[in-house]
Amino acid sequence: MENLNTVLWILFGVLSVVEGILRWIAPAYRKNPAHAGTVETLDSLWVAMAVALALKTVLLQPFTIPSGSMEDTLQVGDYILVKKYEYGYSLFNQTPRFLEFQKPHRGDIVVFVFPLDHSKDFIKRCIGTPGDVVELRNQDLYVNGQLQFEPYVKHVLPMPLALREEGPDSVKVNFGPVTIDPGHYFMMGDNRDNSYDSRYWGQLDEKLIKGRAWFIYWHSQNFIPDFHRMFKMLH
Repeated sequence: MENLNTVLWILFGVLSVVEGILRWIAPAYRKNPAHAGTVETLDSLWVAMAVALALKTVLLQPFTIPSGSMEDTLQVGDYILVKKYEYGYSLFNQTPRFLEFQKPHRGDIVVFVFPLDHSKDFIKRCIGTPGDVVELRNQDLYVNGQLQFEPYVKHVLPMPLALREEGPDSVKVNFGPVTIDPGHYFMMGDNRDNSYDSRYWGQLDEKLIKGRAWFIYWHSQNFIPDFHRMFKMLH
């Protein structure tokens, strides 16, 4: 989907150049009644692209799911909409967040800039918020000492097989406890044994958050739509 976003910006840039040429370099072409239909179409496309990109930048943005780290909640081939306005904004992922409607909560599915490579976007579930103490004990998640109910979690290797094959020191089995720093969050995938998440690369700075996953609007594999997954709300 990021490739599609790049294409949209390129198209908008090309249309902007054409609009500039027609307005400032070749105004006679624009005023010629014989070209009225072409000019009107170009104007409409430019306005539509400007509105769409503004909405994508500020309000909603589509994403695709490239990996199985959030299975079975999200699957490869899911197309989702992300609400960008809910958690507010950070300019260029550098400034404190502003215009926040709310902070991320435990259980929210969040899209964010990958801390180790800002050219990539990741999607994970928020497991810990600032001040929380997060710990895995034999695959079970504890937050602030309380065992968490996680019906969405998938394990490839259930206990005690995971303990025997991975070992007690594996972060897939035991992790922490760690205390979440101010302005940071602990993120984990629902496919707990196949997720590259905060257990490996650390806590997520809130400046890198893009938004909260809202719902699946399309799903297809081999170009065949799966209507059972469409319009599924994400929790």
